[in-house]
Amino acid sequence: MNLPPLRDPFFTYRFRRRLHVLRVLLALLITFGIIRLFEIPHSSWALVSTVMVMGNLPHIGGVLDKGRQRLLGTVLGAATGLALILSPPALPLLIPAGSLIAIGVATWLTFGNRHGYSGLMFAISLLLVIGDGSHDLDIGLWRAFDVLLGTLVGITVTMLVLPQKATDMMRFMLAENLDRMARLFHAHTTAAAALDVDTRALLKATSSALVKQRGLVDAIHRERRLNRNELDDIISLQRRMLSTIELLLETHWTTREGHDRIEAMAGLRDEQHRLARELGTLAFQVRTGQPIAVTVSQFDLQRHAALAASARSDEGRVLFSPSGYLWLNRELARLTSDLVARLGGLTRLPSRRLRRASGRKWAHRETATIDKGTQDDPRQP
Repeated sequence: MNLPPLRDPFFTYRFRRRLHVLRVLLALLITFGIIRLFEIPHSSWALVSTVMVMGNLPHIGGVLDKGRQRLLGTVLGAATGLALILSPPALPLLIPAGSLIAIGVATWLTFGNRHGYSGLMFAISLLLVIGDGSHDLDIGLWRAFDVLLGTLVGITVTMLVLPQKATDMMRFMLAENLDRMARLFHAHTTAAAALDVDTRALLKATSSALVKQRGLVDAIHRERRLNRNELDDIISLQRRMLSTIELLLETHWTTREGHDRIEAMAGLRDEQHRLARELGTLAFQVRTGQPIAVTVSQFDLQRHAALAASARSDEGRVLFSPSGYLWLNRELARLTSDLVARLGGLTRLPSRRLRRASGRKWAHRETATIDKGTQDDPRQP
């Protein structure tokens, strides 16, 4: 039984920009309704807080992390400000001096680490509470309440209205990268396919996706499905695979003699095409939440050793490119095998939600032909 489109994780990923705009506007509408209904003083801070906590983060993990830091910084900053306001009036310099010391300590403790947003909110909340020097306790309390209200509305809407999980974003980005690398590797080994593939654009898109994946690490960790070490390993293996493919693209045509020697290696192209198909199969299993069950065939370099070792140019120079080229192919297969083993060891990677969303026909779908450039998956953007 398929999931309705609105409950499909791929749907929320594909339309994440539009859905994020919808969530932000809905959260603002709810906050505005609350402050108008109850006539909350200084209510503009609630609206500001709603926008700030949601920001440009469309996924649950990012908003939870940012919301947690905002709540922590707000509570501590407001409490510090209220404590200073309640200080004895005989000490007029205590409030400005105490505020400076408290902000300095918070900035020192959060400088250069992932809790920097808490330090910022601590300073903002403290300054909001102490205000312009009137030291009105009611104003300080209402301002602190407004910040908390806006933060909670933003978190609640993000979690309940067509939620987007950072873990799913990571999953789909990983699948897209594997598809791109399969296309790059296959195009590299097929002259006809190379004409239809913009390798520079694919390399740039894959590298950009790796940067985005790195930015999701904290949010995914907050969702409690994968830890930072597991994510670091996955991203590192992708980067090394991409570097290897880039080297293959750059070194294959070093010399004509080396290319002719490589073309003479019987069975090498079949091994390369098989590896490209295995990359595509791995991408499909990741995208659809299937258990990882790909067997990566390793390159048999021994069968090509004689041709590689005896390669010489017409001038008698030894050609090292055939041996280096073979090693790069073997290294790509080894890295792919390592990634399969790493993904297969993640017990929380398979997803029933995605399998239901993919539908029964996709669960039994065979690997598509990589010769078309990628898998024939209509869910591929």
